[in-house]
Amino acid sequence: MLDSSVIDPQSIENLRDLNPDDGDEFLREITAIFLDDTPQRIAELERSLAAGDNATFIRAAHSIKGSSANLGALILRTAAGTLEHESKVNGLASVGPLLEAVKTEFGRAHVALSALVAT
Repeated sequence: MLDSSVIDPQSIENLRDLNPDDGDEFLREITAIFLDDTPQRIAELERSLAAGDNATFIRAAHSIKGSSANLGALILRTAAGTLEHESKVNGLASVGPLLEAVKTEFGRAHVALSALVAT
């Protein structure tokens, strides 16, 4: 059962509609890419924060924002969007708690999406 508080069911249906006769193969593939890539983007956020590299930080936050929106991880999308906006407007000085929120929400999305494609 999909946790609709974490993953938007309509977004999942929209992805399924792209290849309606493939037995969710496309959904499993795109989910696997997301679950593999997002930890790499989070690591990039951490490295660029430590290095004070705002441009790389913004790009990584933007990447997470877009990919999470595609899979309907709307709370993660919002957290990444807030992180991206804060780093653009105010730099990296106060993004620590926002980065933690992104990590938490990715964890929740990971659990929900893993359960979805395992069924």
